[in-house]
Amino acid sequence: MEIIKMEQDIFLICITASSFPEGVLEAHQSLHKLIPYSTERKYFGLSKPNEQGIIQYKAAMEFHGIDEHKYSSLEQYRLSAGTYASITVTDFKKNISAIGNAFQQLIVLPELDPETYCIEWYNNEKDVLCMVKLKASFYN
Repeated sequence: MEIIKMEQDIFLICITASSFPEGVLEAHQSLHKLIPYSTERKYFGLSKPNEQGIIQYKAAMEFHGIDEHKYSSLEQYRLSAGTYASITVTDFKKNISAIGNAFQQLIVLPELDPETYCIEWYNNEKDVLCMVKLKASFYN
């Protein structure tokens, strides 16, 4: 596990999956149909249980460099600057369950911000950085 510091907020646009985990791929595909993939943009997955304990998943991409008014109807989210605990899953497509395993390790941290999403940051085509935000008071 690593501790990383994000210095700036990242603004995202999102599409909520119809279900988890079954609808995750479809949500990402829908987002890519609207806005073509670009190596210049950051891609994410956000997940969090709702009040009933059902995991809600959002496929997301960085809003930077997109004709913003054209996509203003999509859900938006601000990934806030701060301190995050993270685990990198390499070659995730060969072992999708490793992502869930990484989050199981991260969500039990006592310094976890209770409002945080579980964040998948797709650094490239093979690796994903699994992250959870830590309470501001813990590392400041």
